[in-house]
Amino acid sequence: MKCPYCGCEESKVVDSRPADEGEKIRRRRECLECAARFTTYEMIETLPIIVIKKDKSRESFDRAKVLAGILKSCEKRPVPIDVIESSVDQIEAKFQNSMEKEVTSREIGESVMDALKDMDKVAYVRFAAVYREFDDVKNLIDELKRVLIDKK
Repeated sequence: MKCPYCGCEESKVVDSRPADEGEKIRRRRECLECAARFTTYEMIETLPIIVIKKDKSRESFDRAKVLAGILKSCEKRPVPIDVIESSVDQIEAKFQNSMEKEVTSREIGESVMDALKDMDKVAYVRFAAVYREFDDVKNLIDELKRVLIDKK
């Protein structure tokens, strides 16, 4: 591990402990050259998830895009950020654990809608209106009726 202070590639581990609920290992290191201490994190390397978009183009899964979409839907709603982040974690983990190398943007969108349906009905309808590209009020009303039926 390269020292961030002097660039030396020799260091020793002074302390190790689990971090992020056991998902990472936090290591305190000491540079053998300048004696500076610094922290590193070790985690499992995951395979990238490739998203197949509507136009058949492909791009890497971007957690930030999922988070941004949910945040936009929950804007001015009483949804705590930790609930949103937890939902994004669950969505990402679902696709990481599926062992599929490719996933469609539709599958991601449906997972986001499922999470929003449990989180906040208004945020769900907001997201659905954009995601499902409602082109008239009738489609929006039909979706609202489905939400009201599910609520009962």
